[in-house]
Amino acid sequence: MRFERITDAIGNTPLVRIDPSVHGLRTIDLYAKLEMLNPFGSVKDRAAWNMVRPGLSAAADEDRTVIELSSGNTAKALAVLAGMHGVPFKTVTNRMRIPEIKDLLLLLGAEVEELPGQTECLDPTNTDDPLTAFHQTLTEPGSAYLYTDQYYNDRNTQAHVEGTGPEIVKDLDGRAPDWFIACVGTAGSSTGVARVLREHDPRVEVVGLVSHKADFVPGIRTIDEVQEVGLFDPGTYGTIASVTADEAIDGMLTLARRCGILAGPTSGAAYFGAVRHLRELDDGPAPGPDSDPDRPAGRRTAVFIVCDRIESYLGYVRQRRPELLGRPPQPNSVATVSDAEVRGAPDIGVEDARRWIEHDRPLVVDLRSPFAYTALHIAGSVNIVDELFGELVRGGLPFSKSRPVLLACPVGEQSAKYAALLARMGHPDVRSLRGGIIAWRDAGAPLVRE
Repeated sequence: MRFERITDAIGNTPLVRIDPSVHGLRTIDLYAKLEMLNPFGSVKDRAAWNMVRPGLSAAADEDRTVIELSSGNTAKALAVLAGMHGVPFKTVTNRMRIPEIKDLLLLLGAEVEELPGQTECLDPTNTDDPLTAFHQTLTEPGSAYLYTDQYYNDRNTQAHVEGTGPEIVKDLDGRAPDWFIACVGTAGSSTGVARVLREHDPRVEVVGLVSHKADFVPGIRTIDEVQEVGLFDPGTYGTIASVTADEAIDGMLTLARRCGILAGPTSGAAYFGAVRHLRELDDGPAPGPDSDPDRPAGRRTAVFIVCDRIESYLGYVRQRRPELLGRPPQPNSVATVSDAEVRGAPDIGVEDARRWIEHDRPLVVDLRSPFAYTALHIAGSVNIVDELFGELVRGGLPFSKSRPVLLACPVGEQSAKYAALLARMGHPDVRSLRGGIIAWRDAGAPLVRE
């Protein structure tokens, strides 16, 4: 295999059968599409190249900068592609949640700007959201940027209509699989592949996987966040199911340890969600004694996407499952807080919180990024970004029990987890600001800027 340019190596990734002894399905062949083997390491290489390619030469001539709203693999691929063509690259996001990705982007020469957005992706209906406002400035005529706009750019989907989907059909000897399972981020890959597969066979069932609400799996939206993605069409998916961070890590371990596929947690979520979904449908007769053990008659097929590699997520694993890296379990980790504990976490609404602050003077801890805190915050609050707060809590209660504590984050999800954890650790009066800083702002409560 010989190429003139590294971009020629994008695509044509292998389709690998998962050994049935690993997943235990009797009548379904499960295949992994190894998008992690694209040259820059992920399925996003296809979309990034397809989106940026038409404008790169002009951007170089006009001294423009390639820009994207991304905190992950799209930014990484664009940073490489822009750099190869002598064009600067800048990524804007509300916060980088995987430190290794941010470090890699900086190593690649990218500029990283973090804005205090409300969610991980754009909400075009919320014109006050800083990330959305920035998106609008990028789409104005005469911009100094080449904006690839992954959440709305049809060329994102087109990359998979022309590449990933046809490759799957070709590698299945001209057939579409019975099931296609994909995690939903920008929705470009799942939408594009589903379109191709259904053109071959309208009976193909498409399963979209999202992150469990109030949980974080890199590269996957929650069911609420995905509604804000411009390329997302709920009609694409016959089923939408959620996967937790623990399930994603379990799937990742199976792929790495049993299958030799060194994939990240997004791929682990896809594997876990695929097997869980297919297990309920694995009700056909078991292969007979005379059947070909590799492809017995009547077997059905399913395909899931392995989107990127494992190496960038060791910190993510260390934070949630330290025992996997030879470290002692962390009993005071927010990752150990159960859904029931979160639902029972003490919280307080905006108006009650204002009266509480005025009369009882609780310590107000703002868990958002320093950028968000600097932009707007509650007067008198202290800023401890949630990762650092998590480190403090692991060492024991970081505050005196004699002073009440009010925790605030963007929308009240992360603060609820920490409120539940601190209550479990024995703090007698800790509360989460219900709806977070967004609810505080929307209620017209005062915020200050530094």
